[in-house]
Amino acid sequence: MGATFDYWKLTKTVLFYALVLVIVVVSVFPFYYAILTSLKSGTDLFRVTYWPTSISFDNFRQVFSQGAFPRNLLNSVFVASVTVILALFLAVTASFALSRVRFRGRGLLLMTILAVSMFPQIAVLAGLFEVIRFLGIYNTPWALIFAYTIFTLPFTVWVLTTFMRDLPVEIEEAAIVDGATPWVIITQVFMPLMWPALVTTGLLAFIAAWNEFLFALTFTVSNETRTVPVAIALLSGGSQYEIPWGIIMAASVVVTVPLVALVLVFQRKIVSGLTAGGVKG
Repeated sequence: MGATFDYWKLTKTVLFYALVLVIVVVSVFPFYYAILTSLKSGTDLFRVTYWPTSISFDNFRQVFSQGAFPRNLLNSVFVASVTVILALFLAVTASFALSRVRFRGRGLLLMTILAVSMFPQIAVLAGLFEVIRFLGIYNTPWALIFAYTIFTLPFTVWVLTTFMRDLPVEIEEAAIVDGATPWVIITQVFMPLMWPALVTTGLLAFIAAWNEFLFALTFTVSNETRTVPVAIALLSGGSQYEIPWGIIMAASVVVTVPLVALVLVFQRKIVSGLTAGGVKG
């Protein structure tokens, strides 16, 4: 009986690690192959190999030397960073009101905010386009910041409200007794305790703004204002019949590496932020 149990336990362990290996390979292989392709040149691009046979950085040099890709990269950094700052500022103040201030319709308002995120981008594209033209920010980074902030707010408000709702009421009461204003309570009492949730929502908002394509394609028309997803999609070869796969893969690697690095650095806070509020005790 014991031998059978040990055999079954070993089988489950082997199957578990086999499944983990399959998931890792499926997840990592596309990025690995993109790196492999970005290091090829000439006819090597059309040879299917899974190990590097020759290494060339010509594609990376061409990415940064031709066109406005460096400017597009800076645009993406600016747009994504400002979007995160605005989204977190608005979400922290909104989550304080929704979790700590009692008023009629609070639950309905929170559900309405979450329901906004269920609308696909294409459904609001025309209306948002008219609003952006009315505000006079068309073909500027502020058009993207405006659109991205609207679409990242529901998630950030929901996560931070759930997190803030689970903070002990006694902390807030003690701060009120000491004469703290609501702004002081938010910035000096709650925010130091909310770093896992802030990092999680901020990073996810950054990734969403960094990778977004539809709004960036619609609300910007010049190379000087485009972000990297659109810039990569519009990369062209020497003729209309040539697709520069090597340059496209090199640009994709340049764009993806910062996101991978951010996730690896903040992975512990991401996990704790996503699970915050999930268990009460």
